[in-house]
Amino acid sequence: MTGSHTPHTPRTEQDPQDPQAPRPPIARRGLLLGTAVTALTLGPVSFAQASDGSSDGSSDGSSDGSTEDTPDGERTRTVRGTLPTGSPDFVYLPVEVPRGVREIAVSYAYTKTPVPAGTQGNALDIGIFDERGTELGGRGFRGWSGGARTAFFIRADEATPGYLAGPVRAGTWHIALGPYTVAPEGLPYEVTVTLRFGPSGTTPRPVYPPERAKGRGRAWYRGDCHLHSVHSDGRRTPAEIAAAARSAGLDFINSSEHNTTSAHGAWGGLWGDDLLILIGEEITTRNGHVVALGTDPGTFVDWRYRARDNRFGHYAKAVRRAGGLVVPAHPHATCIGCHWKFGFGEADAVEVWNGPYTPEDEISLAEWDNALVASVRASKPWIPAMGSSDAHREPDRVGLPQTVVLAEELSRQAITAGIRAGHSYVAESSAVTLSFGASGGRGHHAGIGERLRADADTPVTVRLEVTGAPGCTAHFITDQGTLFTTALPASGAGAVEWRTTPAYAAYVRAEVRHPAAVPGLPGPLAALTNPVFLGGEG
Repeated sequence: MTGSHTPHTPRTEQDPQDPQAPRPPIARRGLLLGTAVTALTLGPVSFAQASDGSSDGSSDGSSDGSTEDTPDGERTRTVRGTLPTGSPDFVYLPVEVPRGVREIAVSYAYTKTPVPAGTQGNALDIGIFDERGTELGGRGFRGWSGGARTAFFIRADEATPGYLAGPVRAGTWHIALGPYTVAPEGLPYEVTVTLRFGPSGTTPRPVYPPERAKGRGRAWYRGDCHLHSVHSDGRRTPAEIAAAARSAGLDFINSSEHNTTSAHGAWGGLWGDDLLILIGEEITTRNGHVVALGTDPGTFVDWRYRARDNRFGHYAKAVRRAGGLVVPAHPHATCIGCHWKFGFGEADAVEVWNGPYTPEDEISLAEWDNALVASVRASKPWIPAMGSSDAHREPDRVGLPQTVVLAEELSRQAITAGIRAGHSYVAESSAVTLSFGASGGRGHHAGIGERLRADADTPVTVRLEVTGAPGCTAHFITDQGTLFTTALPASGAGAVEWRTTPAYAAYVRAEVRHPAAVPGLPGPLAALTNPVFLGGEG
């Protein structure tokens, strides 16, 4: 297959009285304008002539296909082709779905061509859009599994995890292929589409988690805001994640599947007085990942753009309109497409610690600290730090690390407000607790994320109390760098004080670190705080 096929404009039937009626389809040129990244629409797969087998089912002039009709109300088409190196980010395969379809089932396979060391091999993602179209940010999205599954189905009463149950209406659906990487020899693929006919069935009304749990009133609450289940590329069920969260001593979690909302209604019966379940999405673009944290149920945020398309700001605002936070995830991860390239101007917080502590996290932490210095210098708003596990499967530990938030109550609104304000610290487990603040001048005190207003030369005492960190050291970091370090008691519990002035330190934050494992590198974090700012009018 090549990209030089004849553009095709599929037809659909529309009912102007039906608000769910399909939108007018987009021709290839329209698709290129309607989506931010480059995209390609293949020729359609038609089932109109399935009964006599006269349609070859091919996707374009250089693909081949096969047709199979079964006597039990199924019709199948198989499409084969090859994507060349330099293919667009998304390739859409239109499927003409007739009336009377109960279920659409799709499977696919591709050749993982051997490549020399240092050369990227083949990787192909998949998802689907219904008859409402592939418009960027539109209503047609019906599911995405990336490269985590080789098959999926959708019908009114049920769908494969990662996909949205609902009627299979007549019109032009689009299978979305995402060539993540393509080998120099190209990416041979095969897509099989099966339509099953019969009564549509009833779509159950989703039950979403409540926005409030009993909690402990104003208190510090522990949470893990970046988790994956079987609804994307994780291996745990929602029930297993909820159980792991309780075992880790968490008070809240955030559901954050890659590019899908299918898990939003999958938490029935798993919340309780002791566990608040927030819902969101990990928006997984080709230029970095971002967690939409605590959005309204059912909020879908598109991911089909790159930094050069200048569309991220639009979708960041959409996250906030839905009540959520915009949190760039693992900004210095080395996996392809993971490194954050959109800048931090739209971020409400940033994930500086992702899973077990690594040099990637150390770089993220240093970059965040540089941003703090810049915000102080320019008197501009600062971006709080947070940490999450990004746990996918065993042995990934849910709650390593966890963000500990000071909130007025255990509710969606209070938790997101606490994170946005930076009233939080990050710890490797629920065994680690911190208390951190600064006092001075007329008895004033400021805690994490707050400002101690005092004259430039006012003596200020910074105090850190720690439990659960045996063998660790405490570090106080300012806009000049690390100015104070001391070993904690062998028990891992103790208090540390340091004195300074606002003239000497524009902010102070604390880190608790394990002994260095690699000579010349700092030890892994056990905990870190957001800053306490010093200065301003007393």
